[in-house]
Amino acid sequence: MKIYTKTGDKGDTSLYDGTRVSKDDIRVESYGTIDELDSALGFSRNFIQDKKIIEIVYKIQRDLFKVAAELATEDNSKIVAKVQEEDIIYLESIINEYMEKIPKVDKFIIPGTSVESASLHMARTICRRAERRIITLRRSAEIRDDLVKYVNRLSDAIYTIARYLEKELIYL
Repeated sequence: MKIYTKTGDKGDTSLYDGTRVSKDDIRVESYGTIDELDSALGFSRNFIQDKKIIEIVYKIQRDLFKVAAELATEDNSKIVAKVQEEDIIYLESIINEYMEKIPKVDKFIIPGTSVESASLHMARTICRRAERRIITLRRSAEIRDDLVKYVNRLSDAIYTIARYLEKELIYL
């Protein structure tokens, strides 16, 4: 099977529901940034030693497929799995658990004092960009509140775990 179809050679692509849109459409930008985040988290996993955190990252990566699928279609009836309130609650539990394990700071820190934390901080910034793209999409398309909440909590969860994995804190 060939990986290329030539259907996008003129700058358009198909959404999950078959709708054709420009490759620079905000919807494509939104789910493309989620894909980028998923890859960044996969990259981070290669440096993380803590087995529990590796499992957390795997779960997040699986959930990101639900986020991307929902963003990649205009017809929500075709989406089988969506992030739900329990996924948001899960992220909040991760945030709460790891916030208890790290020192409180009231200053900005310079991120990345270990490869583990640096790679997660990169993922966090991609997550925040994805959130901005989704908010832009929301101006012209119906995007569920739970999806927006999930991505918002996700950046906080990634930040918290990255902070936990910092070898030291360097303040600005």
